[in-house]
Amino acid sequence: MDGLWESFWAIATWLALILTATSLLAWAVTFGSTVATFYLVIKHWRLREKGLAAEQKALAQPLPPEEDLPHVVVQIPTYNEGAMVARALDAACALDWPREKLHIQILDDSTDGSTLFARQEVGVRQARGCNVELIHRTDRSDYKAGALANAMTMTPHGYFAILDVDYVPERDFLLKTMTCLLADPKLAFIQARFDYVNGEANELTRTQAVLLDAHLAIEQATRCWAGHPLPFNGTCGVWRREAIEAAGGWRGGTLAEDLDLSYRAWRIGRRGSFLMSVPVPGELPETMKAWMTQQQRWTKGFGEVMLRLLWPILGDASLPWADRWKAAMHLGVWWSGLAWGVALPTGLIAILLGSPLRWPLAALLLGQLLIGYVALFVFLRAGNLSLRPGRTSLRQFMRDFFFVSRDLFKIGAVIGPAQREVIFGKRSEFVRTPKSAVVKAG
Repeated sequence: MDGLWESFWAIATWLALILTATSLLAWAVTFGSTVATFYLVIKHWRLREKGLAAEQKALAQPLPPEEDLPHVVVQIPTYNEGAMVARALDAACALDWPREKLHIQILDDSTDGSTLFARQEVGVRQARGCNVELIHRTDRSDYKAGALANAMTMTPHGYFAILDVDYVPERDFLLKTMTCLLADPKLAFIQARFDYVNGEANELTRTQAVLLDAHLAIEQATRCWAGHPLPFNGTCGVWRREAIEAAGGWRGGTLAEDLDLSYRAWRIGRRGSFLMSVPVPGELPETMKAWMTQQQRWTKGFGEVMLRLLWPILGDASLPWADRWKAAMHLGVWWSGLAWGVALPTGLIAILLGSPLRWPLAALLLGQLLIGYVALFVFLRAGNLSLRPGRTSLRQFMRDFFFVSRDLFKIGAVIGPAQREVIFGKRSEFVRTPKSAVVKAG
């Protein structure tokens, strides 16, 4: 019996050591993500004044004479969203650009009868003199990437403004984005900033607005100003055809075709630029189910691109080490959520099994939980203060932060399975975020 107990404790000791090592490795990943968060916040405030000044200078550049302006194709992908096509067409037709040089494509992959409605709306705008065409596919191959790539083959023009059907640009959207794009021939694309037509609809939309404000201000703007890889957000931007083709075109091998193309363009020296002062209002999901659908696709798509591109980037000797590190800091953050799911259970089991490092391990895990929570608060508040200064008191923001924390906990229910599907290479359908066709305020 004594020998049996000795064997049991020997196995438990070895298991505790293995779990301790696993927990510490996962903890290091989460700690690295926290450090990266603080780094971006500090970098943002150091670069903000200069970055915004440079943006205003770029926007102040003169456009070429009207006769020398290029043709621009506005691409509006849609899938079973017929109720939103009319509003999207109204906004696109109202864009301030020479009529004979503005071309609008409705990229319709619908399967629910929305195509008939979209065709009617297109006909109405054609009768008004707008250059609009409906491009309907029946196979939906490669999803949104396939629709964009297919539509490119149907026009010879060199600039493509991409607007999801739920986004409503202001009249001067093309004037501002094309001013910056034409002023710098090295730019592959210009990304405008998301805004929200329903940001105050309920607690969930306020949660999303807080999260997206931080992403746009602290992540997107800072990466642009600091010369880091800038991912395209899939909508509210304008691409050069030449850059798309040089980077290998739109590809449907992942659920994040925008991130995939951005990095392929970046690897060949074609960067993007972000305009924080050019908002484009769009619709936020108003139900938890709709938001979960969106977050599952975003999480999985980001992970698929990370697995596809991170290791080749790290091994690309043609890229400076600094650039490889910047890409790793961005793409590698995908592992942080998964690492938490490993660090906590393995650490707790190791502690229960009597790990010789149980107290240091417990202190590290508890400390990282607290620091990570602080980092999230700092990140979100910095985005709020930078993008909407004076709009939200600290007391109100703390209330918003409570709901953000609660909703992020809920969203873990779909993020975890999506991450596991990425690791095991399970493909899934591109599921569009459900929309409600809210009307733009004002």
